[in-house]
Amino acid sequence: VRAMGREHVLGVLLPCHSVPEDARLGQQVADSLSIETLTVELSASFDALMDVLPKSDHHLAPANTKPRLRMTALYYLAQDHNYLVLGSGNKTEIAVGYATKYGDAGADLFPLGDLYKTQVWELARALGVPEAVVTRPPTGGLWPGQTDEGEMGITYAELDRVLMAIESGDVSLVDVDTLDKVQGMVARAAHKRALPPICRLT
Repeated sequence: VRAMGREHVLGVLLPCHSVPEDARLGQQVADSLSIETLTVELSASFDALMDVLPKSDHHLAPANTKPRLRMTALYYLAQDHNYLVLGSGNKTEIAVGYATKYGDAGADLFPLGDLYKTQVWELARALGVPEAVVTRPPTGGLWPGQTDEGEMGITYAELDRVLMAIESGDVSLVDVDTLDKVQGMVARAAHKRALPPICRLT
């Protein structure tokens, strides 16, 4: 908002069978920045899609459909306004692939992409983001009770500590099992950090 001016920024609330708290906090952030908001209720679209798709035994198949529907709505609005889509991904999430491919990972620019999650919290406080947003356990809201840290099996504070150690080239103070876990997360997420590979004809 400071870089572009509030008249060039649109905040979009995209509930999809979401808890009301999500929209309330999102609106709080928008209000604190005095930006225009638009609500696009995606629950009916999600339900219609689930009605025509075969039922999945994997809970992530329907869960990840929600951020992909949001991405579709954001690009529709971006094209209509001649805007770019800003992603919320940070350095931690990008490193370990904690994002839905072609969902929340689908964006034109990641303003927070070179900040670790713990640094994002520091920046949020410095910018005056409502404290209720800063202190809320991070969640994609994909199912009731879902949290980032619960799903990953590691706290952001610990994850950032290990990622920073890897980046510095000195992992001597990192527990071997934790290091293996984080390195495995980073390796498995490589496909999310790259464009789709092309099968070259020889």
